[in-house]
Amino acid sequence: MRATGSYLAVARPVEVGREISSADLVAVQVAGGQGLRPVPAGRLDEVIGKRAAVALVPGTLLTLGQVTDDPLLGPGQQQIALGLKTAQVPARKLHPGDKVLLVSTPDNNANGENSAAGTRFPATVIDMVSPANDDKVLYLALLTRDVPAVVALAAQERLAVVLTEAA
Repeated sequence: MRATGSYLAVARPVEVGREISSADLVAVQVAGGQGLRPVPAGRLDEVIGKRAAVALVPGTLLTLGQVTDDPLLGPGQQQIALGLKTAQVPARKLHPGDKVLLVSTPDNNANGENSAAGTRFPATVIDMVSPANDDKVLYLALLTRDVPAVVALAAQERLAVVLTEAA
C-alpha cells in the first residue's frame, strides 16, 4: 500500500514572474505518486513570496522547480517604465518574462539621414499595468548601457515595442 500525503497544488493561474501568494495554492491529498516530487503542504511558507519560474496551471501539483528566488532584473540591467497608448502595445497583455524589442522610429524634426531610426534595444517585461485611461505602463529590464538612449527616445515618443518571444 502506498502512503497518502498532503501536497501543494495550484489553485488559480499564476503568470511567469508573478509572486506566489497563499491564495494561489491549495493543499491536496495524494495517494502514491511514485516518481512525482510535489512540495509537501507543510512547506507552504517556503514557497510564499517566491516567483513563478513557469506558468502555474490550476489543478497541477507544485514542484520546487516551478518557483524561483531569482530577480527579474539580471546583472547589468536596470528597470525602466514606458508610458504607452493601448495601440502601441503589441499584445492585449504583456506578461513578466516576455521578450520585447524596442525599435527607434524616425525623427520627423531631423534634417537629412541622421535620424537614428531602426536602432534596436532588447528588453524583458517585468510587469504591465493598465490605469483607468487608455494608457499602459510597461516596466522593462534593459541593459544598463541602453537605458540613456531609450529614455531619450521615449521622451521624444520615438519608440515602437515589438513582441519577440512570449514567456
